[in-house]
Amino acid sequence: MDYKYIETLVKQSKDGNEISKENLAKEFTPYIKNLCSKTFIHGYDFYDLQNECFQSLFKCVSSYNLENHRFVAYATNGIKNNLYDLIRKNQNRKIFDGNDCLIITDEFQRSLISNEINAEDLMCRKCDYAEIRNALNKLTHTEHEIIIFLFFPKTSSKHTLKEFSVLKNISYSAAIKRKSTALRKLYELLQPIFYGGELHGN
Repeated sequence: MDYKYIETLVKQSKDGNEISKENLAKEFTPYIKNLCSKTFIHGYDFYDLQNECFQSLFKCVSSYNLENHRFVAYATNGIKNNLYDLIRKNQNRKIFDGNDCLIITDEFQRSLISNEINAEDLMCRKCDYAEIRNALNKLTHTEHEIIIFLFFPKTSSKHTLKEFSVLKNISYSAAIKRKSTALRKLYELLQPIFYGGELHGN
């Protein structure tokens, strides 16, 4: 994004210029689509999430202080925090029991890439949320637990492997092994999707 251009659009949008509002929305559309493609919340489809994000964007316009000159960072944080708020409202629905709240983080993608799954494949139409959730639910409790803890946080705060080892009172090396084992099994479960197969529930 051209930050100076964005700041100009924001100023004009705050002054009520509808064309600037449309252009601002266009500038943020790639970011919003990318974020929504990684976000799954019970009761919301892709377009619902997009609408939530655009509403957040224009709330940010209204509350933004033009003297800060950092609208892109301000808006992206605001949009993400709104999605996390939606997830928190659904946090009584646990993933292990069929939760429909999930954000595929960049770290999760990188971890699967290290196991030879391409990020583009992960986000492609063939690998949808139902299939990912089905694969997650085929893990053992300990495997599922570490994947959810590390890669699918319920807040914007990231969890570390060190925190997991302390929480579970295990050594750091044991936590590393558990993470590697879980990722390897998840990779194996997701493989059929990339070769024309399907995952089926128990």
